[in-house]
Amino acid sequence: MMLIPDAEHDDLVLGERPLIVCDIDEVVLEFVTPFQAFLTGNGHELRPTSFSLNGNVFSLAHGGETPKDEIARLLEAFFSCQEDWQTPVVEAAESLSRLSGEADIVFLTAMPPRHRDVRRKLLSRHGFDYPMIATESAKGPAVMALHGSRTQPVVFLDDIFVNLQSVRQHVPQTLLLNLIANGMFRSLAPHPGEGVEIVTDWPHAETMIKAHFASAGK
Repeated sequence: MMLIPDAEHDDLVLGERPLIVCDIDEVVLEFVTPFQAFLTGNGHELRPTSFSLNGNVFSLAHGGETPKDEIARLLEAFFSCQEDWQTPVVEAAESLSRLSGEADIVFLTAMPPRHRDVRRKLLSRHGFDYPMIATESAKGPAVMALHGSRTQPVVFLDDIFVNLQSVRQHVPQTLLLNLIANGMFRSLAPHPGEGVEIVTDWPHAETMIKAHFASAGK
């Protein structure tokens, strides 16, 4: 397995099994809903009209749009105390537990690596005891580095179409699943693009993943 540049990660040892690479925010941990509450507690409000934070956050004091640099500051503060806010996506832990019986699972998060320790603690608290990679680099090369020349099936789940298409470009045999936990943001999301399957929840994702493994084994 190749090293992944500009990343901090747990020990990674893959067996001779299928590989599931899974994003975290909006996929296994709620992000939009707790961030909305965090914003309100800090004098701002999320009023989403597009699939973005920038342009959709407003000051509760004067109603004006919150500048990008202030949103970045708020995100940094949120990730610093994510343990107090983020909770598991419904059925994520149960589905991954079942899938772990037949596949290796690795979390790949775009969260800044400096928050890795806080996130690692939060994931473990909720039973997500799978290795995690934190990197702000493109996800396609990261999945390619993980999977290498292995012939086992590989699956990638993410909420952002750019990440899904990056993996499609670098590891084209991957089953690509687009999962967005927050219903409002899911309705505003652009189509994830060619070669990506949209799943509505974890039971749906689990069914598709198991079918993919079964098909590959024929």
